[in-house]
Amino acid sequence: MDHMRIDKWLWHARFYRTRPLAQRACMAGFIRLNGQRVEKPAVILRCGDIVTLPLGREVAAIRVLGLGERRGSAPEARQLYEVMVETVLDPSATAP
Repeated sequence: MDHMRIDKWLWHARFYRTRPLAQRACMAGFIRLNGQRVEKPAVILRCGDIVTLPLGREVAAIRVLGLGERRGSAPEARQLYEVMVETVLDPSATAP
């Protein structure tokens, strides 16, 4: 499989405890995919895509590395993404 629904991936990657919570976050417009606001949980996600989402009081940009077959343990979930540090969302970045 080379694609997956974004709500399912967010749940597999353990950003949300339940799939319905991931669906609500998508419908509320809290998630961005490649810079575009996501408003439907059925939006298709592929490896290499950039997902921007709130994590506590911060906003994180995440690169999708894998899709996963199931919701696994936290270490397995961590293999599905990498947090991008070289983004404008980095609070320590200086303005040009």
